[in-house]
Amino acid sequence: MQVVILAAGNGTRLQPLTCTRPKPLIKIFDKSILEHNLEQLKGIAKEVILVIGYKGELIQEKIGKNYKGIRIKYVWQKKPQGTGDAAKYALPYLKDRFLLLNGDDFYFKEDLKKLIKKFPAILAKKEDPANFGAIIVKEGKKVKEIVEKPEKKISDLANIGVYYLPKEIFRYKIKKSKRGEYEFPDYINQFAKKHPLYFVEAKNWIPVSFSWNLLDAFEFFLQKSKAKNEGVIEKRTTIKRKLILGKGSVIRAGTYIIGPVFIGKNCTIGPNCFIRGNTIIGDNCRIGQAVEIKNSIIYENTNIAHLSYVGDSIIDKNCNLGAGTIIANLRHDNASIKTMINEKLIDTKRKKFGTVFGEGVKTGIGTLIYPGRKIWPYKTTLPGEKVIKDIKD
Repeated sequence: MQVVILAAGNGTRLQPLTCTRPKPLIKIFDKSILEHNLEQLKGIAKEVILVIGYKGELIQEKIGKNYKGIRIKYVWQKKPQGTGDAAKYALPYLKDRFLLLNGDDFYFKEDLKKLIKKFPAILAKKEDPANFGAIIVKEGKKVKEIVEKPEKKISDLANIGVYYLPKEIFRYKIKKSKRGEYEFPDYINQFAKKHPLYFVEAKNWIPVSFSWNLLDAFEFFLQKSKAKNEGVIEKRTTIKRKLILGKGSVIRAGTYIIGPVFIGKNCTIGPNCFIRGNTIIGDNCRIGQAVEIKNSIIYENTNIAHLSYVGDSIIDKNCNLGAGTIIANLRHDNASIKTMINEKLIDTKRKKFGTVFGEGVKTGIGTLIYPGRKIWPYKTTLPGEKVIKDIKD
């Protein structure tokens, strides 16, 4: 089985996390999104064609030419022109049938195995399709068309970006969409007019369209993880519910943890910290005295100094939060939090959402971050732009 994975996008909606890495290399615990999906393809794929673009050299360096027995071939998308354009770069290497999936959402083996029992077919999920594509169905579980991001609810089936198709689908001609891109679903729509196309419902799918979706993804995997203690927990420490503690890590006296909580290797927590549920702390982190962290992702090599509060936030690796840094995660009027993405104010639809720090961000003593703000790395080169300093929403 040949598989094409699209991993060329700029990931602008996940900035500032994608300022220093391509979106498929964002990690969940010790594996990136791309590595997770490759793991799911073991036993299904003999060869994966990775379509890369933005910071693609980092993907090549991380994945290599062979991933646990799966041959990896790389093709470069010359410039970002949409999923339809990206997928077509794989055409010269395709033999016949192929599986296509996005490289930046989480998919699962049991669903992929169900899909390849039907041909041709696409994977669907019962979900609000407003932010994705709505699958319109005709009789006999066949796909009529895909409508991208419909303004009104016209279906309860979302297109989740996984397809099992013949390579002849690229014979159709498609035009640029209103977004100025070639959309792969346009190939699907042309194909479905002349051929039967089935859909298979997925059991699990975790889209990562925005940075706050990572909080959902971590929670999903954390709930499935088993409690484990490979570190040191000092006396007068309270642990309630599930804790996963890595080797070389120390939880100091007076710390109170309400799980599920994951703490990686070689971390120091406390004394007198309060770590609340669905918090993930990566390797080599230092969480100082009397720090409170709630429902947040703290990536590796980050230091959070004493008397700080981090709520419903994502802190990238190599950050340093000065003493007394407060990250607010709730508006005074209880309205949902909005944040700027691509110069537009986007509703997160979350009552609680703090901040997203890019890699290497540092805050001074007593810094206050308001809900929905994002802090970029000090020096960042974004696609098509010059070096930007101190970017703030």
